[in-house]
Amino acid sequence: MSTIPITKIGAEKLKQELQKLKHVERPAVVLAIAEARAQGDLSENAEYDAAKDKQGFIEGRIQEIEGKLSAAQIIDPAALDAGGRVVFGSTVDLEEEESGATVTYQIVGDDEADLKLGLVSISSPIARAMIGKEAGDVAAVQAPSGVRHYEIIEVRYQ
Repeated sequence: MSTIPITKIGAEKLKQELQKLKHVERPAVVLAIAEARAQGDLSENAEYDAAKDKQGFIEGRIQEIEGKLSAAQIIDPAALDAGGRVVFGSTVDLEEEESGATVTYQIVGDDEADLKLGLVSISSPIARAMIGKEAGDVAAVQAPSGVRHYEIIEVRYQ
């Protein structure tokens, strides 16, 4: 099985979710199932069916998170020294050449990506265009509206 890159913060969030699922959500759904069973006939018991469905979701999510964490290669961006090159975990300030608009992105794992927070997936077109480049380089990104050019202003490891 191949490793999945994830930032230290992303791994911590997954561990917290796993703890909540195992120690809060799972016991609560077991209790809900027991209460629904106590009501008698299970064939027409909506509460029982809903609790069983929720239990299935929780167990599936626990397995998914455990699998991701077991295959994770945790990378701490603060410990990186890539000589100014854009690598996984780095934070990059960009300026779009046509409009002059500036944006800041951190390159993270697929599960951590959230464009609203400035977190772009390592497999996204913009991240693939930036990898290996340095401040002053231009990254050409294939966007739905055509090719966009971004100048890399600064690369940070935080």
